[in-house]
Amino acid sequence: MFASVARAHGNPAGIRLVVFSTAMLLALVACKKEESDPAAGVPAPAKVTTAYQAEEFTVDNPEEYPLTTAVEHRATAKLAVTGTVNPDIDRTVPVISLASGRIVGIFARLGDVVKRGQLLLRLRSDDISGAFANYQMAVSDETLAKAQWDRAQDLLKHGAISTSDLEIAKDTEEKAKVAMDTAAEHLRLMGSDVDRPSGMVDITAPVSGVITDQEVTNAGGVQSLGTSPFTISDLSTVWVVCDVYENDLASVSVGDPADITLNAYPDRVLKGRVSNILPILDPSIRTGKVRVEVANPGMMKVGMFATATFEGKTEQKHAAVPASAILHLHDRDWVYVRAPGNKFRRVMVVSGDQLPGGMQEITSGISVGQQVIINPLPLQNTIDNQ
Repeated sequence: MFASVARAHGNPAGIRLVVFSTAMLLALVACKKEESDPAAGVPAPAKVTTAYQAEEFTVDNPEEYPLTTAVEHRATAKLAVTGTVNPDIDRTVPVISLASGRIVGIFARLGDVVKRGQLLLRLRSDDISGAFANYQMAVSDETLAKAQWDRAQDLLKHGAISTSDLEIAKDTEEKAKVAMDTAAEHLRLMGSDVDRPSGMVDITAPVSGVITDQEVTNAGGVQSLGTSPFTISDLSTVWVVCDVYENDLASVSVGDPADITLNAYPDRVLKGRVSNILPILDPSIRTGKVRVEVANPGMMKVGMFATATFEGKTEQKHAAVPASAILHLHDRDWVYVRAPGNKFRRVMVVSGDQLPGGMQEITSGISVGQQVIINPLPLQNTIDNQ
């Protein structure tokens, strides 16, 4: 390095380069010294404490935080299970076409609300021509049979035929009339008029309701008595089908009431009643299907997730404290209980139902008779400021 300085003595640019290199070297040595020297003033790593861990806190004046005693609350055990909203099968009607053909127009879609007699689908069908041909032949046969019947009656008056021949002519005419009426009704059922037959067939809604299934698209085909183009459901009453574990099936019976809450509307409670418990158990997850009938106020949609709560058969005992004694912190519920000395211990609890008189049910975490702070918020603020 000194040789380099000597060589750069007569060169100003070289001197500046040497000075800059020396400064960088001294800065690097200083940084390494600070890293290796614990007394160099470098702050120690921060100590992280989980804010929601259960721990005890010492206070100078515990009497400043009034206490209350957890009382006993008796309540019927409840069973909450999940399920989905389904249409009532008894109120579900498939739309059937007796004519097959190619779709030329769709006038309703999945999810639409339709009225009885409303046009849903139009298709071009060759079945109409065949049905109309059968009808015309039936009309001709009936005309001929009626003429023969009239002639037989006249011949009987002149003694030209016997009574048995007259009865045969009458029977032939009656059968021809039945065949004609049947052919005409078949033509009408396929959606055509006997007086003005057309290759276009209009399919209308047999009932009022909501289209809950659609199996056709534009320019598609419809088979006679095949897949239903649409399914219409009356959603004024729906089913909530729940999965109940095998060990809990004894708590549910047909006719039991149930409280229904929807994931989309958690604050709205609907009333239902168990209408059926299927006799088949799912062997993989050991659950049975429980069907609850619910009157639909209009917001229940097919496929929604729901929770059904059933009243149990046994009574349970839980603790109850004033609602003000529960502190909601870090998405959990806590209470402060008295500990030996001038200490309080923060305990995580599980809250239950709200009770009359500003009380709150505690399903786990504390027991009856334990003392808790009535209002722990001032204590928590003091702890946070320390």
